[in-house]
Amino acid sequence: MLISLSSNAQETYKIALLKYNGGGDWYANLETSLPNLIEFSNRNLGTTISKEQDIVEVGDRSIFNYPFVHLTGHGNISFNDQEAQNLRRYLTSGGFLHIDDNYGIDPFIRAEMQKVFPELEFIELPPSHPLFHQKYEFEDGLPKIHEHDNKRPQAFGLYFEGRLVCLYTYESDLGDGWEDPRIHNDTQSNHEKALKMGANIIEFVFLSDEQAG
Repeated sequence: MLISLSSNAQETYKIALLKYNGGGDWYANLETSLPNLIEFSNRNLGTTISKEQDIVEVGDRSIFNYPFVHLTGHGNISFNDQEAQNLRRYLTSGGFLHIDDNYGIDPFIRAEMQKVFPELEFIELPPSHPLFHQKYEFEDGLPKIHEHDNKRPQAFGLYFEGRLVCLYTYESDLGDGWEDPRIHNDTQSNHEKALKMGANIIEFVFLSDEQAG
């Protein structure tokens, strides 16, 4: 792991929102989404993540400063060769990418991640996966936060040498659920459900023996 978090960590780390090209709205949940997740995780998991999210571009070498990057949006995403290679080096060196479909990125992100890992395919994570059984229990797997096309929520993963390097959450929209409830008129229940699932992701990536091992 590039940088590892632990419940006993004294140093504060940052996580970042990934900025990409192609015209899609990488900034869709810019204001309150990650900051709310960070605050919730620090309060409930004992993590020491900086309250301020950073923004990092796919092809920027500074991506290696962040153990966790988050990507979201609604539209087109495009990685050039240098960006795909940089993202691959980041992920194979210990970094982690969480992709959250805000609605509409599915055909684009799948094609672009094939540039990053042409030898890998997304594998659906079953409800029994440890990701859903961290501090918070999700017996049915990924929760449904927003309806969109009324499809079932699915979590997909890319594994490199036995490690989950990329989590793709589809038809759930966790990021919208992390935002202040007033933004999407979310119920408090859905807001908390989204935050708890997000905290599970943080815990799994940084604190769990399953991922570390």
